Order: sequence, then C-alpha cells, then structure tokens
Amino acid sequence: MQLLRGLRTDYTSAGASLHIDPIMLTGLSFLFVGAVLSLNGIWMLGRIGDREIAVINIITAAITVAVACALAFGADANLASVKAAALTLLFSTTYIWVAANRIFGFDGRGLGWFSLFVAITVTPVAAQTWAVATTPFAHWIALCWAAWAVLWLLYFLLLALGRPIQRATAWFTLFCGIATAWAPGWLLLNGWS
Repeated sequence: MQLLRGLRTDYTSAGASLHIDPIMLTGLSFLFVGAVLSLNGIWMLGRIGDREIAVINIITAAITVAVACALAFGADANLASVKAAALTLLFSTTYIWVAANRIFGFDGRGLGWFSLFVAITVTPVAAQTWAVATTPFAHWIALCWAAWAVLWLLYFLLLALGRPIQRATAWFTLFCGIATAWAPGWLLLNGWS
C-alpha cells in the first residue's frame, strides 16, 4: 500500500470536485480480481462453461482498466501512481486474454508466455513491497504479490509448456482469489489499510 499511500486526485467538472482515493480504487479492483480469480479457479475445475467465464473476465478487465486510467492520467499522477497503473494493467491484460481465448477458441499458449513475463515482472514487486512494509496489512500485500508471481508462473507452465497441472493450478487460483484479492479488497473497502 506504500505505492498508493498519500496519492489523492481531485477532478473538477462544472465547479464540482470529485475526490478519487487510490486506496478505495485498489479495494474496488481487488474485490473484482477476487471474484474473477475465484470463478476462474472454479471454471478450471470444470464447474463453469468456457463461454460463460468470459463475462466476469471482461467485467473485471474493464474495471481494472478504468482504475489504471484514473491512476495513470489523473491530475496528480506521479511515478508511484503510474507504476500502480502499469501493474494493474498486467491483471487487466490477463483477463482480456482469458476472455478472448474462451470466445475465439485460442489455445492459450500466448497467454502462457505473457504469464511468464508477468511472473518475472512482479517477483521484485513482492520483495520491494515487503522491504517497505510497516504494518501487518502491508506485509500481507507483499505476500499477495509473491502468490501472484507463483500463480502466473503456474499459468506459464500449464498454458505455454503444457504441463499437466490444471487441477493444482485451479485450486491455487481459487485460493489466490479468496486470500490475495477478495479478502484484502473487502478490507480496503471497509477502511482497513
């Protein structure tokens, strides 16, 4: 949360001020990321249809793209907010790609290779977040980044290299949905940070 602490953006339109709180935007994103990861895990276990799973992936991608745009292009955008937007867009791209694979019948290998790129990219984010964490919640977020790095690595192994790990990946996706996104999202939206 150090990335977003203290960032505040005010938008003025027709004399009215709209205050954008990045912590609440993060909570919004996390809540929907929790939903999509949980449902994607359930889908990978064969409990949701291929085309139906595209819906939550598209909705979550749209929400996270909107949040990223607010962070990157807001009046008070700075290096920290642009970094947060860039990292958020890694999630957005993943969900758009999952939806496209389901709608158009792509084999997923491209998404697998993208997942390797993301796993490599977010691994140092976990370490950096841990290094500056000063609260239990901030340490939890660092562990979330570590879990997401492992999750994207599993997607690489499953999709790009064809390893027979779908069931384990499905359960880890469901776990990450609950523990790394849904729970912190709910906490952030209820004022914990």
